[in-house]
Amino acid sequence: MTTRRKPLSGAADWLSLAAAPTFTAMALVTAVSGAPDMLCAASPIGGMVPMYLLMGVFHVGPWLRLLATARPDCRAHS
Repeated sequence: MTTRRKPLSGAADWLSLAAAPTFTAMALVTAVSGAPDMLCAASPIGGMVPMYLLMGVFHVGPWLRLLATARPDCRAHS
């Protein structure tokens, strides 16, 4: 039996939506500013821009959940 999560409703749920766009904006600002990566220069990933993008990808879950609950019948049309 599958349990359905209720749609995003509390302040914490809405706050979780801020993470992915924030990390994406940070990656964009870091890439445009050309600031040297002081802390992550030796990172195997290659600096802060890829790190911010990776963090944005990890935090995209609440957006996917919101889209899935906004249109629950989207799979019925395929």
